[in-house]
Amino acid sequence: MSTATQELPMILAEVEVTAVELISPTFVRAELASEALADFGVDGPLHDQRIKLVFPTDSGNLASFEGADESWFTTWMEIPAEERGHMRTYTVREVRGQGADTRLVIDFVLHLADGATGPGSSWAATATVGDRLVILAPRRGVPFGGIEFDPGAARNLFLAGDETAVPAIASILAGLPATAIGTAILEVPVAGDVQELAHPEGIELIWLPRDGAPHGQKQIATVRDHFGLPPVVEPVTDDAVDPDLWETPTYSSSGEELDDAAVVVGHDLAGIYAWIAGESKVVTTLRRALVKELEIDRHQVAFMGYWRRGVAMRS
Repeated sequence: MSTATQELPMILAEVEVTAVELISPTFVRAELASEALADFGVDGPLHDQRIKLVFPTDSGNLASFEGADESWFTTWMEIPAEERGHMRTYTVREVRGQGADTRLVIDFVLHLADGATGPGSSWAATATVGDRLVILAPRRGVPFGGIEFDPGAARNLFLAGDETAVPAIASILAGLPATAIGTAILEVPVAGDVQELAHPEGIELIWLPRDGAPHGQKQIATVRDHFGLPPVVEPVTDDAVDPDLWETPTYSSSGEELDDAAVVVGHDLAGIYAWIAGESKVVTTLRRALVKELEIDRHQVAFMGYWRRGVAMRS
């Protein structure tokens, strides 16, 4: 077992696959174990907690972080790309067990239908019990970040995303109080990807299997209809898409100023909180609908481009 020194503020350790299951045509669920996960924890619900996973190289070798210190990332990046493997970001779908028996459940998306297969989905497609990865995750009691869902005192929740956001939405829904109300829109490749998700009775789940339709088409139309916007929308051009799109009530990847709360005219939106994630072009289109057309205050929304069609993700 290759594990970093305990002085690190985060968990950096090898984990082993103890269970793997194809839960739908698009999703593979893996259970990851390590004695180091006994220290895993966050302050409050998991919500959309992100972690990092390092996958083996194309030749099957896994980078070692034995004895790593706080310069571990710089040291790892100095290793030739073909020797260090690939780092990708995932959401913790569920935590099982406790202490040294703690298991993290991760749902991997197989991007096979649209040809966007990356190192994570390629690994998941052939994953078996006993396979190993390296994990970077929060250590209990130490600030780590990676949770963007922050509705505050919002009275109505709105969640939307594609298959890459389904694990995060599922985790968010599972951690909500029973009194929560709102809507969650989940676009997935095929009808077989629709899942039973634990959620408060007051949250409406709307599943949108594409079944051959263009990515995001159904989601955009459904979101616009939900908010009473006309169905026709001007397409977002490629040069208008920020591949690193990440905007929350406290951060903007574009450096946009976060002004004081604005008055929303003509819409009963003062109590809403919107969380939207997925492919960057689709998320940009939905951002325009909510912020530009509906004039929802920027403090009430979070938009996250988890991936960009045709653009390889960086480690």
